[in-house]
Amino acid sequence: METVKMSIKKALLAATMLTLPAAMASAQPVSGPYIGVGAGANWVNNPEKFDITGDTARTIAGLPASADIRFNDVGKANYELGWGGVASLGWGFGNGLRAEVEGNYRSNEVDSIRGFNLAPIGRTGGFQTTYGVMGNVFYDFDPGFLGIGPSYVQPYLGAGAGYMWTDFRNLRGVSGAPGNVGTQIFSDDKDGSFAFQGIAGIAVPFTWLGVPGLTLTAEYRFLGILGADMEVSSRDAGNRVLQSAKLDVDKYNHSAMLGIRYALFQPAPAAPVAAPVQPAAPAPSIARTYLVFFDFNRADLTARAREIIGEAAQNARRAQSTRIEVAGHADRSGTPQYNQRLSQRRAEAVASELVARGVGRDEIGVSAFGESRPLVPTADGVREPQNRRVEIVLR
Repeated sequence: METVKMSIKKALLAATMLTLPAAMASAQPVSGPYIGVGAGANWVNNPEKFDITGDTARTIAGLPASADIRFNDVGKANYELGWGGVASLGWGFGNGLRAEVEGNYRSNEVDSIRGFNLAPIGRTGGFQTTYGVMGNVFYDFDPGFLGIGPSYVQPYLGAGAGYMWTDFRNLRGVSGAPGNVGTQIFSDDKDGSFAFQGIAGIAVPFTWLGVPGLTLTAEYRFLGILGADMEVSSRDAGNRVLQSAKLDVDKYNHSAMLGIRYALFQPAPAAPVAAPVQPAAPAPSIARTYLVFFDFNRADLTARAREIIGEAAQNARRAQSTRIEVAGHADRSGTPQYNQRLSQRRAEAVASELVARGVGRDEIGVSAFGESRPLVPTADGVREPQNRRVEIVLR
């Protein structure tokens, strides 16, 4: 009869797990190499201001020959909503920190051009594209830092710097002003300069697909590109160059992107291993020490773990135990501080299950030792399943 009851319990648990939503997979810190891709919408910070320099800049700006050869805000451009994409290769350190190298591309079509003493300017066209390489540093926040147990989303912040190229592809506008009808402002140039960015996002693990390390990301990116020098010219109706000069452009972009991140070489979740103490004598005896094991970076109880805790609660009543000691432990992957908190959450989860099984809370003593008392000694950073445990001792 006990066997039949156990089979029914397992079947009900399996059915419940199959009906859980797809997002129900606990977030974990990235450890080791990973790759990522993302794409989405890109906005240029409109209007984009043009400064102009050069000995021939006076004519384009419509100013007298005695004027200074550098003028601010001689023209502006507005751009339509565009798109962008990123691809990255990085390394996670297992403690929330990540570092990566990123390649990116953004493209926006010009919507309008103003200034250059050619108002009104119509019949605009052309594209502005930016692309380059950035080095980024991220911090993934501990999902349990509020003490609410495992989390299914993981916020992160990042910053980066690098080198970007700005490419004006046939950027143009035709003047309709009296005396300048048909005169064009035209640029088809490329220049590279320093760039920086800030990133804020959230990650949702997709381990429910059976692929450890697969994560969906959603993020906002701000990208600044400083001091791109682009050649601009004014042309007559026959497309002959009248004057040319240099535009000094500071560019700012805002992007909203969805992406996929995949942490390479992640082990499959280890099945929990129970190691109850076997009776020393043929006669039936009550075990007083129990081990409950956990998956990597998890503090939630498996079906097998609940069975072991139920056995411990039942035997505590049979043995008339006056005190139950619950001690949480972690392996050496991650920082000591993080592992201390993780072992505490594991111990609290076991204590809560004992109370649910009829044990009084005042009969339970809870302690947490982090990675300081391994069952199997290992080097720092090693994921050892037998060290991810809670020990229950009946006194």
